[in-house]
Parts: sequence; structure tokens; C-alpha cells
Amino acid sequence: MTTSNDTAIDPKTTAIDDKKKDAFAARIRGFLPLIGFVVILGFFAIATGGSILTPKNITLILSGGYMLMIAACGVWLIMTMGCLDFSQGSMLGVSCAVFCALSQYNLVLAILGGIATGGVIGAINAYFHVYRQIQSFVVTMCVMFLLRGVCAFITTTSPVYAATYVTTFNDMTLLMGITLAVLVITYVVTRFTSIGHNLKAIGANEKAARFAGIKVQKTKVIVYIVAGCLTGFAAFINAIKVGSVTSTAGNMLETQLLIAMVLGGMPINGGARARFSNIVIGVLSYLILQKGLVMMGFTTEIQQLILGVVFIIMVALFSDRSSNQVIK
Repeated sequence: MTTSNDTAIDPKTTAIDDKKKDAFAARIRGFLPLIGFVVILGFFAIATGGSILTPKNITLILSGGYMLMIAACGVWLIMTMGCLDFSQGSMLGVSCAVFCALSQYNLVLAILGGIATGGVIGAINAYFHVYRQIQSFVVTMCVMFLLRGVCAFITTTSPVYAATYVTTFNDMTLLMGITLAVLVITYVVTRFTSIGHNLKAIGANEKAARFAGIKVQKTKVIVYIVAGCLTGFAAFINAIKVGSVTSTAGNMLETQLLIAMVLGGMPINGGARARFSNIVIGVLSYLILQKGLVMMGFTTEIQQLILGVVFIIMVALFSDRSSNQVIK
């Protein structure tokens, strides 16, 4: 007679343990962007002998981030829905050209004109994506090339110059105040209203969000228009710094925003894991990484190579593969 000492495995206990492991892994993953920011800052602080932390370089890093931070707020809203927008750079260029032209008459009119231009372009993106059912990255890439052609056309003979008084607003305190105001408004709206929940629900599962009573199409249209308006407003910040628009205005901005978002831990397919901190941590990490590579003397080609490797690694870490969602 034989006896068995084998103990049956309880499926419920195994499932609970798996859930605990997944929850722990999710918490650890949530801290990775902050850890990455500290590692990047620490590495370049050592590699540059601490010079990257001097007041002068910190000022330079921040001065290059106001426009990026404002535009990133709109891109974050779009990415939270599981969509993309590759037209941001060209949109900024056209909006900045409108601002510069109207600044010859009135500053307020110029700011409103830039915002309206961005909003109209965002509405065009929304129309083809939402109502014509074309994937967001296809629509926005087409618009990107179209607007880049517009920028080249209007600057064929010479750059579009802003009025001379515009550059007098290039004050760090003013720009920082404007940027913080945009960040606070974005945080409050997405944190304390249903908008943030709706965007994450759409990103997680658009069909389920529709059954839950969320007006998916209306929400998408509004978000694309708002994101366009934010980029149009960022054009005002860009004009303050450079005072004119050339055919390369806003060039590669969409790439910078995408890299910044993934550095901040933004899932490329949006959803419930999107956090407002993705904006701040991501943009700051990107600015320090970019400035650090320049200070270390890397060529533009090597900088792009390093940024590409970092981008791939971060996408692999933060993509929500379990949800089987694709870019809309």
C-alpha cells in the first residue's frame, strides 16, 4: 500500500498570488520614470563634472522647455486616448507664422490667431480620424507633410518676422509662470473632472467606453482641438524666443514630444496607466538628456542614436502588451 504526500494546488490561491505579483510589478514600474530621471541627472552630473547643475546651465535647460512642456500637455491628452499626433511640429510652425504676422498689428490678436490656427488644424486631424475612421498616426503624418510644405511656401523669400516688441517678453519669470499655469489647469481638469477618467477609458477599451455612456467621438474631437490650441499657444512662446519663423520652425518637435512622453513612463497605447506626472518627468528627463549629450561633445548623429536606443527601451518597458490594444 502506498500513500501520496502530494498536496493539491489551489487555483484560487495561485490566482491571488499572481495578482499580488502583478500589482507589485505595477508599483515598481510606476516609480521607474522618477528613478530614470534621477539616474539621468546623476550620470550627467558626474560626466560633466557637475557643470550641468550650475545656475547658468539650469536656466538654459529650463528656457528650452517652456514650449515643449506646454505642447506636451496636449500630446498627453491625445496619447491617453491611445492616439498619436505627428503634426505637432508643423502645426507649431504654421501657428507661429500666423502669430508673427498678426503681431505687427496687436499682441492679443496675434496670440488668439496662433491659438485659433492650432485649433483649426486639430479639428482637421479630428475630422479625418474620428469621422472618416482613419488611424490617428496616418492622418497626422499626412497633415505634418502638408503643413511642412505650407511653412516652406510662406518662408520662401524670407522668414516671417514678429514685431520687435515681442522678444521683450522673453523673461524667465513670465514664461515659467505661464507654463506652470498651463500645467496646473491641465492637472485640475483631468484630475477633478470626468474628463481624465473618460480619456483613460477610451485608451483602455474604446468599445467598452462607448457602452459605458462616454461620448467617444465628441471627446476625441474636443481633445484634438484643445491639443491644437495648446500648440498654437506654444507658438507664442516660440516666437518670444526666436522672433521669426523659418521653413524649419517646429522641425522634429513631434519626435521630441514622443520621446519625452515615453521617458516619463507614458504607455504608447494610452489607457489607465497614463499619469499627469508623465508630462513633467518626461520633459525634464528629455531636456537633461539632450543638454547632457551636447555638453559631453557628442555629434548630432550620435545623439540621435542614443535617443533612439533610449526610446526603444522605454517603449518596451511601458507598453501595455497585456491589453492587446493598438494605436487608434
